[in-house]
Amino acid sequence: MSLVLPSAVAWAVLIASGAFETMWAYALAADHLRMRRRIVLFLVGTVISMGGLSIALGTIPVGSGYAVWVGIGAVTTLAFAIFRREESLSWVRALFAAILLSGVVGLQVVS
Repeated sequence: MSLVLPSAVAWAVLIASGAFETMWAYALAADHLRMRRRIVLFLVGTVISMGGLSIALGTIPVGSGYAVWVGIGAVTTLAFAIFRREESLSWVRALFAAILLSGVVGLQVVS
């Protein structure tokens, strides 16, 4: 039996859980942190991210939900890497991130 949330709440949970993908992705690449801290960051980020996805998919169709979750995770991870000056932002990368976000918004609007 899955938890059925109001649509707006399910989308908010999905977007927040997609953003938590950044936490576990960062933990995988954070060579400067001790392994114990990396493991804790990875586990906390994964539980929140996957848990939120699971809860949101009780209301949102799996195809749309998973696509939005991955898209939000990709864009927030890119933004975090740019903020930390680990990656650079060119106009081409910004364009494709905007296209990805517009696809995420489009899926939300039509679902």
